[in-house]
Amino acid sequence: MTDSNPQAPQSGQQPAGQQIDPEFFACSNTYLDIANQQARQQGMRRVSGAILFAAARYNVHAYLGFETDIRGTKDEFLNHMTDLYRSMLEDHLMGIANERGIALDAPADQPAAANDTMPPV
Repeated sequence: MTDSNPQAPQSGQQPAGQQIDPEFFACSNTYLDIANQQARQQGMRRVSGAILFAAARYNVHAYLGFETDIRGTKDEFLNHMTDLYRSMLEDHLMGIANERGIALDAPADQPAAANDTMPPV
């Protein structure tokens, strides 16, 4: 799965009037292509977990590389990254579900169902 419709996310991640650099999508699509290759051998659930693990590790590495006040900004960083991921996840869930003809209208803050379809990896 690659992003064939490179538009700015709808939930306020990108300021109005600004477009995301197409190279951002080229970079993202490279990772998605690798994930798709690995999913054929490892399965989607394992690859999904590996991507989350790698993203968390890399984002912490980047944060520690540019932030000078680690102790003072740690909570802000964690909250920002958590909110950002949730926003991206919601945007993609709504967009891809819509592309597939699946109507989603449940509130975004609704708790996950007890029989979650994606168990821990």
